[in-house]
Amino acid sequence: MASAGTARRAGRVAEDPLRLLVIGFLGLLLLVFVLYPLACLIVRAFTVDGAASFAPVVTALGDINNLRALRNSLVLAFLVAIVGTVAGFLFAFAVERGGLGRFAKKLLDLVTLLPLISPPFTTSIAFVFSFGPRGLITRNVFGMQNAQVYGLRSTLIAEALTYFPLAYMALRPIMAAIGGQLEEAAYSLGSSRWRVFRTVTVPLTVPGLANAFLLLFAASLADFATPLILAGNDLPVLPTEAYLQITGMFDLQGGAVLSLLLLVPSALVYFAQRHIVQGRSYVTVTGGGGGHANHEAVAPWVGWLLATACMIIVLFILYLYALLAYASIVMAFGANNALTLNNYRNIFTEGVPAIKDTLIIALIAMPIGGLYGVVVGYLVSRVRFRGRQTMEIVSMINYSLPGTIVGIAYLIAFNTRPLLLTGTAAIIIACYVFRYSPSGIRTTVALLQQISTTIEEASFSLGASAFTTFRRVMLPLILPAFFAGLGVVFIRAMTAISATIFLVSINWTLITVRILENMTELSLGPAAAFSIFVIAVVLVVTALLNLLLRQMTTPALRPSMIDM
Repeated sequence: MASAGTARRAGRVAEDPLRLLVIGFLGLLLLVFVLYPLACLIVRAFTVDGAASFAPVVTALGDINNLRALRNSLVLAFLVAIVGTVAGFLFAFAVERGGLGRFAKKLLDLVTLLPLISPPFTTSIAFVFSFGPRGLITRNVFGMQNAQVYGLRSTLIAEALTYFPLAYMALRPIMAAIGGQLEEAAYSLGSSRWRVFRTVTVPLTVPGLANAFLLLFAASLADFATPLILAGNDLPVLPTEAYLQITGMFDLQGGAVLSLLLLVPSALVYFAQRHIVQGRSYVTVTGGGGGHANHEAVAPWVGWLLATACMIIVLFILYLYALLAYASIVMAFGANNALTLNNYRNIFTEGVPAIKDTLIIALIAMPIGGLYGVVVGYLVSRVRFRGRQTMEIVSMINYSLPGTIVGIAYLIAFNTRPLLLTGTAAIIIACYVFRYSPSGIRTTVALLQQISTTIEEASFSLGASAFTTFRRVMLPLILPAFFAGLGVVFIRAMTAISATIFLVSINWTLITVRILENMTELSLGPAAAFSIFVIAVVLVVTALLNLLLRQMTTPALRPSMIDM
């Protein structure tokens, strides 16, 4: 019956011209906005006077400054991945095994959301306010004069605080899924808590740990805003060097070569992660029942240590954001702490063009990205057609690449005719849609795995077309994925900078770019005010999306939507 149903659905693809048109249109979009820019980047990096050549790469690798930037990028990304993964594991283990109360769990969830909904260099700004030459801690508490906040240590801590929530989000579901039969069996055989943790819990989290390490390594490797603010002259990294190569020296080929160097360590980490988890079994959920353990996995004193460690990190993050909010309402932090609204008056006068452009681009990209995510997710999950796997792979490329590579690739590809998009809002919107919508694709695929295909078969048997079935039957069922895509695209459109810094122009600019400009000009008050404004807008819009989702769905589906 299942094979017959699959055959009928596959047959309907050939019979439905609208679905064929949609597949062809999406394939064309992926070709133009994913494969074509990447091909242009590679061609530019390996071409001299119209002929293929390895000379640009050889020259780049022969430059001691580039090698130093590559080494610094690798060291920084490795340390951020280690520290962030450990912090994420600590939070996930404390929430799922540490015996924390409901309020403490909610607090941890809320605080870990802050770095995800704020510009990626927000913690960098707070670090300058706290540990800079006029920092609250360095100068007012310890009396240090001309304290230096710049360097590897500050950059490492700022990036780790920014990206460790990614590790927490990746590890918590895995930690929640392994609290049943296996740990109970180990306890029943007389194993101690430490032995169960060392021989059962940690080995079963290896896929999550490897995935978290990969996510944080890639995020740090692509981040140029934090190093641009905190690294200083002694810690050049590849993303900042590529950015300066293009914006300072107008050398597109040099920027292309440096950005391609980022691919090598990213690919090595990816294959290392595959090697770690390949050939091992990590199955923890079976059809034999089980569930979570009925007792805490740690001793009470260990639970207190976990809670204390997590709360120290939570309080430090809250301190940084509170300091940022305070800096936004004083004349000049560290010099004149008189309360004022001049910083907000500044962003709502001189900063209005950036605010307007950012909101316009975000509000246009949000529905396009949400719809694109659910349509592609539905097609690759439920429809059998030639090139389905290729579409799935290609749709994830921009999501997997560092933002610096995507931004430079778009700049090179769409800077000349026939696809001259540089300087327009369209190039920024396209970058957001094809870089961040894959999260909606993944959510759609995961949600469709929980929905029986018999629902579609019933619709088809009643004579409904494929489009009608998708619109009236499937789309209401995958609304959580649609709204998840909306939220991710909007948040990233408000906060991202690594890719779009190369795509802004006189006609269209972004709030994150203005924040970076204010930081480089030492206009710290407006930078803090812009950051608080972005956080407030993101919180309001995501709350409205959640409210709208609840209004549009049935009570029976709401628990799964909350989990998403």
